[in-house]
Amino acid sequence: MLFLGMLYAWSIFVKPFTEIFPSWSISDLSVTFSISASVFYFGGIVSGRLSSKLKNNIIVILGASLLFCGFFFISRLDPEQPVQSLRKLNLFYGVLCGLGTGMCYNAILSTIIKWFPDKPGSASGFLLMNYGMGGLILGMVINVLLVKAGLFDTFLILACAAAILLSIGSFFIKLPPETFRASAPASGPGENNFSSRQMLKTPSYWFWYIWMIMIIMSGYFILNSAAVIASSFGAPAVLGLLVSVANGCGRLFFGALMDRFGRSKIMLTSSTTLLAAGICLYTGGVLYNVILIFAGMLMVVLCFGSCPSMTSVFINSQFGSKNYQQNISIMNVMLIPAAVTGPIVSSTLVKRANGVYNSSFLLIIALALVSFIFIALLNRKGQTR
Repeated sequence: MLFLGMLYAWSIFVKPFTEIFPSWSISDLSVTFSISASVFYFGGIVSGRLSSKLKNNIIVILGASLLFCGFFFISRLDPEQPVQSLRKLNLFYGVLCGLGTGMCYNAILSTIIKWFPDKPGSASGFLLMNYGMGGLILGMVINVLLVKAGLFDTFLILACAAAILLSIGSFFIKLPPETFRASAPASGPGENNFSSRQMLKTPSYWFWYIWMIMIIMSGYFILNSAAVIASSFGAPAVLGLLVSVANGCGRLFFGALMDRFGRSKIMLTSSTTLLAAGICLYTGGVLYNVILIFAGMLMVVLCFGSCPSMTSVFINSQFGSKNYQQNISIMNVMLIPAAVTGPIVSSTLVKRANGVYNSSFLLIIALALVSFIFIALLNRKGQTR
C-alpha cells in the first residue's frame, strides 16, 4: 500500500516532464493526473468483479503487472515526438498505472476489513495511512532518482520495483477462514447486507456521496499541484510532498475516531477543518504567507485523507460486509467526477488568474460550506451513527 500511494507523488514529475517536453503545459499534465485518479476507481470495480472468480492475491499480481507495463513504457517516451508522447503518457500513467493501483488497493483493503470486523475504521485507517504516506516517502526517493538517474531511468526503476515488491506482498494477502467470519461480532445495521442496487436506492447513500464529493474535490485541488504551490510561494517543491503526511494521518485518525465517536460528529469535524483550511489558504495567498499556505494545504489533505477510511466504515456498517468489496468499489467509482473536475477546475482558475491560486482557495471555502448541508440531511434521516 505504501508503494501504491506513489500515485499521489505525481506533482513531483511535473517539472521534469515540462523541461523535457517544453510544449507540455501544467494543464496537460493535470489531465494525466485526472485520468489516473479516475481510472483508479474503475480498477476497484474490476477488482470487485474479479473477486468472485480469483483470489485477492492473484488480483494484486495482475495489478502489479499493469503498473510494470505503465512505468516501463513511460521510460521509453520519445522527446522528439511530444504530441504522441503526451497521448502515450495519458495511456501508460493514466490508464495502466491508475487501473493497476485501483485493483491492488481494492483487493488489499477488502481483505483487511474482514480480518477486523469490530474495528473497521482503525484497521482500514492504519492500512490506508501507508497508502497516503506513499507520496511523501516514495516522493523523496523519486526526487533523488530524478537527480541521479534522470526522468526516464527513474520510471524504469519504478517498473522493476512495482513488479518485485507487489508480487512478493501478494503472498501475504489472504481472507480469514469462514469460521472466523462466522464468529465476528455484529456490526449493527450493516448486517442487512444490501446489494449494490439496494444501496443505490437509499437516500443516506446519496447524502454521504455528495458530502464526499465536496471534500475530495477540495483535496484534488491541492494534491494535483502541491509541489507547484510550494514553489510559487518560495518554498522548495519537495516540501509540497509533506501533504502526504496529512493524507496518511487523516486516514488513520479519522478512521479510529469514527469507530469511537460515530459518523455524525466526525463528518462535522472534517467539514469544519476544511472550512478553516480554505480560510487559511486564502489569507495566506493574499498576504503571501508561506506558513498559512502550508497549514491550509495540510488541513485540506487531512480531510481528503479521512474520506477513504470513513467510507470503508460507512459502507461496511450501513450496508453490510457480505457485498462490501462490490459496494465500496461502486462508491469509489462514483467519485470520478471529483477526481476529473478537481485538478482541471483548479488549473483553469490558476491559468485565468495568471498563476495566482486565490480563486481555488475561495472555491474550497464554498465547497466546505455546502458540505454542512449534506451532513444535516443525513442526520435528518436518523443516521446519527
